[in-house]
Order: sequence, then C-alpha cells, then structure tokens
Amino acid sequence: MTDSILARKIGMTQVYADDGSCIPVTVLKAGPCIVVNEKTQEKDGYAAVQIGLVEKEPKNLVKPLAGYFKQQNVAPVRVLREIKPKSPEKYAIGTKVTVEQIFNPGDRVNVIGTSKGKGFAGGVKRHGFRGGPATHGSMFHRAPGSIGSSSYPSRVYKGQRLPGHMGHERVTVENLKVVDVLKNKDLILIRGAVPGTVGSLVIINKMS
Repeated sequence: MTDSILARKIGMTQVYADDGSCIPVTVLKAGPCIVVNEKTQEKDGYAAVQIGLVEKEPKNLVKPLAGYFKQQNVAPVRVLREIKPKSPEKYAIGTKVTVEQIFNPGDRVNVIGTSKGKGFAGGVKRHGFRGGPATHGSMFHRAPGSIGSSSYPSRVYKGQRLPGHMGHERVTVENLKVVDVLKNKDLILIRGAVPGTVGSLVIINKMS
C-alpha cells in the first residue's frame, strides 16, 4: 500500500547541494487532487480511493460523467485514477490531497508514467542489436539476422525481438529521491529522470 498523488511533468533542471555538487532533477506539478470516490472491500472487493487532478475545467463534459460528478458532489475533473493509500479511511469524498501532505525532502518514491513514443524502429535502435559489418560488401548492416531455424522449430518463437513500435509504454522508475517540495507552488523536485514527455501525466507513489 502506498500514498500517491497525480502530477504533470514540467521538465528537468538542476539544483546545487550544500557541498556545491550539482543534482539533476525533474520538476513535477503534483496536484492538488481531490477524492472523488471510495472503493470498499465489502462493496467492491478491494479498498482504494479514486482521485482526480484539479486542473482546468473540462470542456464538453458528457452527460454520464456530469451526472457522476454531481452524484459525488464534487467539481468535475479531467483526469481520474485509483490509488491504494495506507489508510483509505482518511480520504473521505471531497478531501483535498496536496503534495506537502504526503512528501518530504529525502523520501523515496516510485514514479509511473508513459514513455516517449519513438514510432517504428529497427532492431538496432529498439533492442540494441550490434549490427553486422559495414564494409566489404557484406550487405548485412542493421538486419536482425536469423529469427528461427527452418527444420526445427520451423517457426518464430513468441517474444522474438524484432523491429516494431518503440516506446509509448507504461514504465515505472523505482527508488527515486525527493530533493525538495515547494509547498506554495505544488511542485516536487525528484532526482533523476522520470518517464514521459513534458506535460504528460505521472503517478508518484511514496515508498513504505
């Protein structure tokens, strides 16, 4: 079970420690979020809370969603995600969740996001294949080589590394350190890189 918050990736920068060393950090605008719904063991089979990221008012809200938010008596939000906090009972519907309530400098977190999409890529770029000789008329530069024998097994094994769509996958980066929390601006600075493009949605989970 973890305490979590939704955030938008702003970009990367660097800060300086007391000893003068330079620390690369990713700046994330974390929250504020609002609890929209509760999931209970008795009713849903598991305990969780549904939170929404408070941003701009969603446009052209469809009637089913508008009725859902009206039923929960909360303002409409564009992004909804379920999290599993350590103490779900603390998060009543309508509760505001901010970054300073959960995180402090020095905490360790896991960040979940969607990696950058690279489109269609070959084996060298996608899987790090070495490639063949580039001279003496080899005609074998960046091709994947053999992908299966003809006599046995006479087929291509599942999971064979081949060219294809690269990136745009759910990625979790674990054990990152929180460098600073800017409470008045809802910003959190995390050491190192996190998945996703600028402006993409990420989930920050505090490690227990």
